[in-house]
Amino acid sequence: MIIIEKPYANLEDWVAYFGHVQPPVLRHTVQELEKMRADAERVNGRVLAAVILQDPMMTLRVLAYIENRRRRSQNADITTIEHALMMIGIDPFFREFEYLPLVEDNLKSHPHALIGLLKVIHRARRASHWAREWAVIRHDLDVDEITVATLLHDIAEILMWCFAPSLALQVRDRQAKDRTLRSSIAQQETYNLQLQQLQLALAKAWHLPLLLTTLMDRTKADHPRVRNVALAVDLARHSANGWDDPALPDDFAAIAELLHISHETLMRKLGLEIAAEDSGKGALRRGAEPLQ
Repeated sequence: MIIIEKPYANLEDWVAYFGHVQPPVLRHTVQELEKMRADAERVNGRVLAAVILQDPMMTLRVLAYIENRRRRSQNADITTIEHALMMIGIDPFFREFEYLPLVEDNLKSHPHALIGLLKVIHRARRASHWAREWAVIRHDLDVDEITVATLLHDIAEILMWCFAPSLALQVRDRQAKDRTLRSSIAQQETYNLQLQQLQLALAKAWHLPLLLTTLMDRTKADHPRVRNVALAVDLARHSANGWDDPALPDDFAAIAELLHISHETLMRKLGLEIAAEDSGKGALRRGAEPLQ
């Protein structure tokens, strides 16, 4: 695997590079799949999908695989992992995904980047968990689509950690030194693009379903399903280092509005406590843990 040390000049060059690479997956994912492979006759699609959905890179690989092999006569997009597995079949899946590159091997010489990557993956999992819960509350027609779109929302950032670890560390360190520095500016100055631009361009290059691409597109956040995804991603990002981020009150207000619930109800659903003396905004008590 080629590690990128210097940024490409423009979006097109980045897309050309990432459009032909195979994302590595987590070692834990491979270990879990190997356990299932040994007893493949008893494995069902729901259990297998649950393992895949713990790993954004594996999720991406499965969706890209099914899109590349889908019959042109099939008009319906395949937007969930369970549906993809149903189309592939359990035994063919294990044959096609037998030899997978490991992200831990790829980043063996970049331990700090590996830690950064694992934090982003943990953040993506939290976001997809919240997004799914909120989709259920909203009576969304397909909560699995919301789950997948949220898990993949930051896949461009994940790929940067995998293939351009030094650059990803530069972005992280710059924002750590200057908390007022917007991520879009740090990305533009480091990568010569903003990751949201790369995200949407790669979704097209990989032929991901238009529905998933739309759900990841913040410019369409006036739609409740898109807002469901975006708010879960924002909450996971802003709470990654604790519950004292100044952006969180606005997140809470927007989520409560989306779900048509009170601030207090939302706090309970998130597993957070509210100081009794607070007048309504909800001061979070130290030590409160979010619902995972």
